[in-house]
Amino acid sequence: MSFFRPTSESTPHPLGHPELDSGSSRKEDPGSKPGMTTSVLGESTLHEAIMDSVSSARDSLPKEHHKHFETLRQEIIDFTQAQGIPREALAKPDLLRKAAEKLSTPNLERLANLLERFEHLIVKKEPWTNKEALEYAEEHYRLKEQYDSQVELLEQVGILMGDAIKGIDGNTYPIPTLEQIAIRLFERREILRTKHDQGFTKLLLVPFGMSLDVLIETFKQFFLSYKESHPDLDISDSYSFAIQKRYQGADRGDTPSLVYYPKFFEENGHRGKTKMQILEGQEDNQNFFPGWTAHFFQPSNTKTLKGFATISQKDQRTLRGDENFRPPFEANKTPTEYLSILEEARGNSSSPYFQESGLTPEDWIMVFMTHFVETGKPIDASLTRDINTSYLTGAFFPSSLRTPFMDWNSSLLQVYAGSHRCDIADIGFGLRSSVII
Repeated sequence: MSFFRPTSESTPHPLGHPELDSGSSRKEDPGSKPGMTTSVLGESTLHEAIMDSVSSARDSLPKEHHKHFETLRQEIIDFTQAQGIPREALAKPDLLRKAAEKLSTPNLERLANLLERFEHLIVKKEPWTNKEALEYAEEHYRLKEQYDSQVELLEQVGILMGDAIKGIDGNTYPIPTLEQIAIRLFERREILRTKHDQGFTKLLLVPFGMSLDVLIETFKQFFLSYKESHPDLDISDSYSFAIQKRYQGADRGDTPSLVYYPKFFEENGHRGKTKMQILEGQEDNQNFFPGWTAHFFQPSNTKTLKGFATISQKDQRTLRGDENFRPPFEANKTPTEYLSILEEARGNSSSPYFQESGLTPEDWIMVFMTHFVETGKPIDASLTRDINTSYLTGAFFPSSLRTPFMDWNSSLLQVYAGSHRCDIADIGFGLRSSVII
């Protein structure tokens, strides 16, 4: 029995889903798939290639692709198990087709994509890559250099375990690959064109699914290690962190005190979600990288893309953008006012702040560590002339009507994690935002 069959316009989708048939009205994205359609695989060949621990299909590949084969093979097995598809269905076309009918469209697309990539690897003897997307991302974002730097930092500080993190839900979440991010940028290039023009070109990968407590502890260890290798660094030896108790366990439990991405700063009508709710929603939503968020910021150095732009006073603000000028946010507004600006801009493509989001504590920790490594200086240094602290409007403590903030106390030489009333403005506070892809 044939292992694969070629793609043709008359060939229905291999899993027989009507929404994915080539003759349907669904618009195909040329940048999202390998350009081949996986056939219904022969029973013995599929079992041998995917299910057996020792595979002649793997051994037929160049040795440098054996690891990729095993990773992709395991991803197919794990994904089908997570969707309740029995293992024997992978070796029985009829069972696989029947099981696939119960999948949501995003999950069906993901399964088809995995099988297509597996096909390409076996037939072409090399992993499939979206060269057009990679070339686009490299030209416009210098993505590989930025991605490699982010991965190196995540490994150095102990966040990555292999190529993944452990989420608060007990699940393992692999880091988004370079290619996945490149494809996302390529697919959304039109909607992101203005943001690129406004300078949102600096990549940040955030392990959102991690426990906030664990991430804060990792942050502390980062400081200790950095202090040891830089003894002249101005960091308090005995008290480099001051963190309000409300942060402890804030994202855990049945009723966590911290919610994310609120629409309003109201105790009962905030419309935010807990971290667990977000992780559960990411499983079936192809608009997310499960367990992670990928951001683009304005860098402090537009040539090197190192560091993050500071939050400056009103008279120091610089307009960016050729067609849709974007002034930085003015300081001395309430958190509620900042959130309102972002929410009003969310569906308004003519707004200079379209597509932007406020940060979470997880985001800020990664911003700080990245900025510190790249520039040797802390970011958001409070009590420093002309530099402001940022409200973290991507998160909210509903019971106290407060939004988080984190900064570097330049007097005590320590990181401070606090919270602020949502209805009160402060001359020393502003807003840093990002574009989440």
